[in-house]
Amino acid sequence: MDSALRSQLASSGVTPECASTIELVRDVLARVGDKWTVLVITTLTDGPLRFTTLHERIAGISQRMLSQTLRSLTRDGLLTRTAYAEVPPRVEYELTPLGRSLSDTVTHVVSWVQTHQIEIVRNRETADAADSGAH
Repeated sequence: MDSALRSQLASSGVTPECASTIELVRDVLARVGDKWTVLVITTLTDGPLRFTTLHERIAGISQRMLSQTLRSLTRDGLLTRTAYAEVPPRVEYELTPLGRSLSDTVTHVVSWVQTHQIEIVRNRETADAADSGAH
């Protein structure tokens, strides 16, 4: 957490433990809100996949971005990376139980968006029209 936010929280009477929780919540929301994270999580819902297969199934992601995303998700304990001693080497990525619980949550959010898609688009169009008329 940046020192300015930490100072602001401390001056508001937030305990260091609570500030740590706030920092973790912000980090996790940033990770979960990342489009590549959502796509990796949903792509791995049906089971483990190799890097190449993930790259083929996630349209628009570069190999570098996929590598960074996989590393971050593994660090957070949402994925496991299993390397098999074969020729050629084979590496698979799979959701952990923690990752599966996130997948369930992401699935609910996607379902909510699908249910309300028309309404959201209509509201955006109305707001954009009002904004363009105000200038």
